[in-house]
Amino acid sequence: QVQLVESGGGLVQAGDSLRLSCVASGRTFTIYFMGWFRQSPGKEREFIASIYWSGGSTDYADSVKGRFTISRDNAQNTVYLQMNSLKPEDTARYYCAARRQYSSDRYQYDYWGQGTQVTVSS
Repeated sequence: QVQLVESGGGLVQAGDSLRLSCVASGRTFTIYFMGWFRQSPGKEREFIASIYWSGGSTDYADSVKGRFTISRDNAQNTVYLQMNSLKPEDTARYYCAARRQYSSDRYQYDYWGQGTQVTVSS
């Protein structure tokens, strides 16, 4: 099992930046891939970004490309999401997820965190 704990959310104004962190614990040696997702009330969970745990290759949703950056620190078992130029439409609960093997499905993950709330005021 892998446990994921997100932090770093908060209330900010449009144009501000935030950095979210996700610390993995447990059987972290089984992690192959990690991702960030978000979900607003009444909406489906949305893919944001992903990264290979070992190699650093990344993927982004078009809605955040150029504004958000995913990175990882293997020594700290942590993945980050740097969010710049935040917009009110970025308001959501942000979730970290981990996967044990390759999948072409952006939403196929084995473990999920509890999420951290990000609210962007206009």
